[in-house]
Amino acid sequence: EQDLGWQVIHTAAAAACRGSIESGGHGPGINRVFAKDSTRSCNDLCADTPFTACDAEVALQGLPGKARSYTPRVGLYYNFGCSSQGENIDNWVNKRFDEVKAGEDGMVTTDAVQSRNLYRYCCCRKR
Repeated sequence: EQDLGWQVIHTAAAAACRGSIESGGHGPGINRVFAKDSTRSCNDLCADTPFTACDAEVALQGLPGKARSYTPRVGLYYNFGCSSQGENIDNWVNKRFDEVKAGEDGMVTTDAVQSRNLYRYCCCRKR
């Protein structure tokens, strides 16, 4: 159940990256999405990979349950931009936004606070 939850948000992150820039993503090959380190910017994270250009940083959360009408929210998102390091380096806050630092149950949980996590991702491409 956890792995499926993580795969769903990874797919959503890829889609969010694709839609975050006017060109939809370009470069010499398939672009990449990486989990964002909450202590570093996406500019820095992308620079440490073969996909050195940052196109965007996205933060996402999908809410549980099937939509039964058209007005309730089903997810949340935000684009922090490539140069943002993190809003707060407090360890508790970082775990709510950093997938690597989150617990194994960070995706599917009944914990009211943890279920409000918006995990952050870097959208990177080759130049």
